[in-house]
Amino acid sequence: MHTVEKIGGTSMSRFDEVLHNIFIGQRQGTELYQRVFVVSAYSGMTNALLEHKKTGEPGVYQRFADAHNEDAWLDALDAVLAKMKAKNAELFSSDYELQAADRFIDARVSDVRNCMLSLQQLCSYGHFQLSEQLMKVREMLASLGEAHSAFNTVLALKKHGVRARLVDLTGWNLEQPKDFQQMIKDSFAGIDLRRELVVATGYTHCQQGLMNSFDRGYSEITFAQIAASTGAREAIIHKEYHLSSADPNLVGVDKVVTIGRTNYDVADQLSNLGMEAIHPRAARTLRRAGIQLRIKNAFEPDHGGTLISQDYRSAKPCVEIIAGRTDVFGLEVFDQEMLGDVGYDIEISKLLKQLKLYLVNKDSDANSITFYVAGSRKNLNRAMRLIEEKYPMAEVNLHNIAIVSAIGSDLKVKGILAKTVAALAENGINIQAIHQSIRQVEMQCIVDEDDYQAAVAALHQALIEPENHGDVIAAA
Repeated sequence: MHTVEKIGGTSMSRFDEVLHNIFIGQRQGTELYQRVFVVSAYSGMTNALLEHKKTGEPGVYQRFADAHNEDAWLDALDAVLAKMKAKNAELFSSDYELQAADRFIDARVSDVRNCMLSLQQLCSYGHFQLSEQLMKVREMLASLGEAHSAFNTVLALKKHGVRARLVDLTGWNLEQPKDFQQMIKDSFAGIDLRRELVVATGYTHCQQGLMNSFDRGYSEITFAQIAASTGAREAIIHKEYHLSSADPNLVGVDKVVTIGRTNYDVADQLSNLGMEAIHPRAARTLRRAGIQLRIKNAFEPDHGGTLISQDYRSAKPCVEIIAGRTDVFGLEVFDQEMLGDVGYDIEISKLLKQLKLYLVNKDSDANSITFYVAGSRKNLNRAMRLIEEKYPMAEVNLHNIAIVSAIGSDLKVKGILAKTVAALAENGINIQAIHQSIRQVEMQCIVDEDDYQAAVAALHQALIEPENHGDVIAAA
């Protein structure tokens, strides 16, 4: 029985450590095999190919999409190629591997350059619109980063005497795209995992177009589907940190504890807060296939990490994690005419979705609804204006808030609400709203944005530290 393991871009950029911690480590002979690795592009590569994920600084794709200056995207593509070759030189000291790595990425980038130039020329005619092809260009560019890191990984493993095989899911020479599941099934057909260590690209070319649905979250979707399609014993994600009881930067490294076990329900709550242990759609694939997920620290290979399963519940009710997010606004709509109108909030929810505002939560009473949303201030201002136009009797206000959550697989802790309110009050923090569902896996406190850090520390001190959980290592 094999494992399917994913390594993120930040970890891949520390490749020597990853090679000796994860790919090889202390393994010898047959211990090296029965593993499939899904690798992301090296840190910063996808930003350069598309656009910077946080700042929005344009990369090759964004410059091509703007189409104001042909030289701009060509120069950006040349800069990415130079960056990729610099990474090759960092990884390989011998001429054989270095030349092989450079030839591979030279050929790929040359194909992409020629394709984009031809497309640009084609779309200079009125019958062809560039906008209709941009998503395919985006996927093609994104695939370069994954192909680069996957090819290099196989080269490095072979240099160390490992029988490694590249499974290139980018569909580079494929005449027609296949169904997503069929693409993965066909790509792994005939591979003997007992004798080969497989390295697969995080991007999969398919009929559905993964970036249409998941944009840059596609690598975890690929990872989960490979695990499900191949019947993996366990799925493992290697991160740069442990899944801990809180952010150690807010609470203190000496106070947080590693979460030994939890369930997919808890993972979904973290995703809702923008702190993904795994993409929720990827988690759904693993759940349906009955595959457990382990989150490990890539640089502490001997630690068992966090084991996430479908049915786990803590031995006794307790808070496992204090988490939250600050990039949230409270969009409050007060309208005395909404009473009895069951469709009132549905229309606003549709509007928020159209404006690509992420809905974290909402609450309501007889004549007001507050939507807790994340997104750009520009789209929020537009949402307010459109709501006022649609409901002229409504009063719409926007609040800068933060969400702080207590999360656990079994949160039926007696007196938890009283402890929470008391802990925040003792630290001079006012609760603007509070939410706890009957399922009792999460309790959310809405506080002022400036109180976020203090609220996380206060709730961790009150709800987790007295339990003395200890650093529970999940069973291997």
